[in-house]
Amino acid sequence: MNQKTLLLLLFVAAKIVLQYGVIRPEYDLHRDEYLHLDQAHHLAWGYLSVPPATSWISYLIFLLGNSEFWVKWFPALFGSGIIVVVWRLVGVLKGGLFAQILAATGILFSVLLRINTLYQPNSLDFLMWTLLFYTLVQYAATEKSAWLYGAALAFALGFLNKYNIVFAAAGLVPALLLTSQRRIFARKELYLAGALALALIAPNLFWQYQNGFPVIHHMQELAQNQLVNETAGDFLKEQFLFFLGSLFVLAAAMVSFFRYAPFRPYRFLFWAFWITLALFVFLKAKGYYSIGLYPTLLAFGAVYLEYLLCEGWKKKVLRPVAAALPAVIFLPFFWIIFPNLSPEEIHRQSDRYRELGLLRWEDGQEHYLPQDFADMLGWKELAQKVDQALATIPEPQHTLLFCDNYGQAGACNFYSKNKTVRAVSFNADYINWIDLDRDIRHVVLVKEANDDDPDRTEESPLFDSVVRYDSIENPYAREVGTRIYILREAKTNIAELLRKEMEEQ
Repeated sequence: MNQKTLLLLLFVAAKIVLQYGVIRPEYDLHRDEYLHLDQAHHLAWGYLSVPPATSWISYLIFLLGNSEFWVKWFPALFGSGIIVVVWRLVGVLKGGLFAQILAATGILFSVLLRINTLYQPNSLDFLMWTLLFYTLVQYAATEKSAWLYGAALAFALGFLNKYNIVFAAAGLVPALLLTSQRRIFARKELYLAGALALALIAPNLFWQYQNGFPVIHHMQELAQNQLVNETAGDFLKEQFLFFLGSLFVLAAAMVSFFRYAPFRPYRFLFWAFWITLALFVFLKAKGYYSIGLYPTLLAFGAVYLEYLLCEGWKKKVLRPVAAALPAVIFLPFFWIIFPNLSPEEIHRQSDRYRELGLLRWEDGQEHYLPQDFADMLGWKELAQKVDQALATIPEPQHTLLFCDNYGQAGACNFYSKNKTVRAVSFNADYINWIDLDRDIRHVVLVKEANDDDPDRTEESPLFDSVVRYDSIENPYAREVGTRIYILREAKTNIAELLRKEMEEQ
C-alpha cells in the first residue's frame, strides 16, 4: 500500500469516526429519519416525500438489524465517498499529495460533517453531484464517451435519490454552451447517455404520472410553508459558512479557471457554479441545496494552490499552514453546529447559537435549540408512552395507532416494542399505508400540542370512552406538549370514516 492510499484510508476512517462521535446519546434519531426508515416496509418506485432510492437503503438497513448504528453508517459512508471522489479528482488534475490533503481536509472539516450525521437524501445527493462533475471533468480531459455514460448514471441515481440534482443539470447546460466544451452537444454519445438516464429514471416518472405528480404539490407546500421565509441575503450568507475554513481554497479555484492554463478546458464549472447559485436565489431555495457544488471546486483550488506554493519558503511554511487552516477555523464551531452538548447546556449558552442564526427555525421564529436538534428529542418518550397506552387495550388486532405527523408515526414504529400495531397518519407517505380492510374498534390517538380540540369533542360521540392518557414533557423537544389519547369501543365504522376523510385529503 503506497503513501497516498494509506492517507486516503486515514481520512475515510477519520470521517466515519467523527460522524459517530458528534452526537450525544441524549438525542434520538431525527424526525425525517423515521419516515425514511419506514419506507423499507413499503417499497415502491416513488413516494410523496422523496424518490425511491432512500427506501432501498432503508430496506438494507432493515436487513442489517435496523439499529441506530446502521442508520448512521450510510450517511457517513456517502460523506466518505465525497472525500474519495475529490481525492481522485485531484489526481486527474495532476495534483500531488499536498493538494489531495488540502482538499480532503476542506471536506472533512466542513458543513458536510453535520449533513452526514443524519439519514436523509442529502448525503447521497451531494455525493452524486460530486460524481456528476467528476465524470464531466474526466470527459473534458479525455473526450472518452464512457465518461458521458458515467455522468448519465450519476445523474440518474441522483435523481432517484433527490430531485435536487436537476438544478445541477440546469446549471451545466448553459455553462457548457458558454465555453469551448459546447462541442459536446455535437456528440451523439451525449444523447445516447441522456437516453440511458431517461430509461433509468422512467419508472419514477411513470409513478409520478400515475399519482398525479405529487412532487409538484410537495414543492408548492414547501414554498408556502418553508421557502417563504428564505431570503437571498440568508442564502448567500450561508454559502460562506458551509466551507468557512476553506474559503481561500474556493477563492483560488475561481481564479484558477482564468489564470491557470491547464484548467481552461474546465471553465464550464465556473459558470455552472454561478448559474446554479443564481437559480437557487431566484427560487428562494434553502441554503444547503447548493452544497453539492463545492467539493469539486475544492479539488481545483487545492491543485492551483499547490502550483502557487511549489518552491522555497512557500512550500516549507505556507503549505503546512494551508493544510491545517480548514481544521483550525472549523474547530471553534465544533461545539456549536453539532448536538454534542446536552439540551440544557445549549440553552444556557443560547447567545452564541443565536448570533449564528441557529435558533431560527423554518417558521421564522427563534426557539430554545436549533431546529434539527429539537427534532431529535422526545421520540423515545413518545414511543414508550404509546406502548403503555396500547398495553391498556386487550385487542391489539382491532386497534389503530393514529398520529398527526410522520415523525410521530415513524418514531413509534421504530422504537415501539409493540410490533402488532403499526402507527399511521394522514401526513406524508403514511396516508398511502393505512390498512382499512379490518375491524377497528379502538384508537390510540397522537395529537400535536397546537391541536385546537384538546377535549376531543369531535371524536367523543364516536366512542364509548375517550381519555387523555399522557403527553410529551421534554421542554426542548419540538414535539413538547404532544398528547396521547385512548379511544375505546367505537360506535360506528371507523375504517369507513377514515376512508371518506382520505378521499377529501
